[in-house]
Amino acid sequence: MPISIRTPSLITAALILVAEEMRDLELAKEILKQKNLSLVIVKAGETVFESRSSGIGGLLQAIEKLEERLSASSVADRVVGRAAALLLAYSHVNELYAATLSDEGLKVLEENSIPVEHDHLVPKILDKEGKNICPFEKFSITINSVDEAYNQLKAFTENLRRNQ
Repeated sequence: MPISIRTPSLITAALILVAEEMRDLELAKEILKQKNLSLVIVKAGETVFESRSSGIGGLLQAIEKLEERLSASSVADRVVGRAAALLLAYSHVNELYAATLSDEGLKVLEENSIPVEHDHLVPKILDKEGKNICPFEKFSITINSVDEAYNQLKAFTENLRRNQ
């Protein structure tokens, strides 16, 4: 009698992958909250990046450090506006949890088919004083392409640092 070795079907493999991704997002959310971080990135059950940086600084650092390894990761972030959403789309992340998400950020994520969970949806992200629109949110309105987002936001951030 021949011995048959069963290989998982594509459907089974896809379900396993989805389950792993769900665990990754839950893990990222848990670490974000427990360690009081601003950004956590998890891939294949491993934390690959953590940050306490405010604004989009943490995401820019993650892109520089992880490059293509950021693709297909799960991200938990405290605040996601349009600028952060553009960077996440540029990086081809799998999914996102945002404690606070702007309407424009949600729009970018939906346009790029990035599943998102959020606690608070707000019309816009405000600056640190809570009086004006966040400078990154404001600047990102001029960015029309996900592919251009990283270079333009990085240059804008460097310019802000020089002028402070």
